[in-house]
Amino acid sequence: MHALFVGGTIDNSELDLDGAEPPARYPPDSGSGQSRYHLHAVGRRDDEIVYAVYGGPDIAHDDVQRVSEEREYARRFEAHETIVG
Repeated sequence: MHALFVGGTIDNSELDLDGAEPPARYPPDSGSGQSRYHLHAVGRRDDEIVYAVYGGPDIAHDDVQRVSEEREYARRFEAHETIVG
């Protein structure tokens, strides 16, 4: 599955994640005290999660959703996006 980032220092970046479920925060266990990205949405194709949208620590949920729609993640991955939380 792909992790897609909105806002923060790695805005508009992506990386591959292992596992069937995306972590609620990225990085999942940093232990460094730095702010982490929060999971905002997942994109599913059939029963498989193909992407996860993470928002920067200071980005409002509505802004993450707006940017996700502008970047057309659902169309790009041929998936249905579901809001998390």
